[in-house]
Amino acid sequence: MARKHPKHGPYEDVRDEDETPVIVPPCWLCGRPVGKTVIEHHPVPKSRGGRDTVPMHPICQQTVITTFTNSELQRAGMDAGVLLENPAIRKFVDWVANKDPDFNATLAKKQR
Repeated sequence: MARKHPKHGPYEDVRDEDETPVIVPPCWLCGRPVGKTVIEHHPVPKSRGGRDTVPMHPICQQTVITTFTNSELQRAGMDAGVLLENPAIRKFVDWVANKDPDFNATLAKKQR
């Protein structure tokens, strides 16, 4: 559709001068930049009084919630270093380090 007023230029001339580069936050667990899908994860579960959220990859969040109980996550708090001391989490983070930010895979279910 053409513009009604000729004093204004065509649509191609319209642009936003204040475009700032988008800052991609790192994943709380693995430290890689997050991709298109970002999960706002509660390091301390909401059922245990957690309110703060951190950005995570879906695969990283699935690994955390299948590896730890809510009580263990509450004790670890906001410190990802405590979780990284677990051998299963350390092995996962080393494995996923070279994957694409949008990489996703099926994970094993929690064994109880």
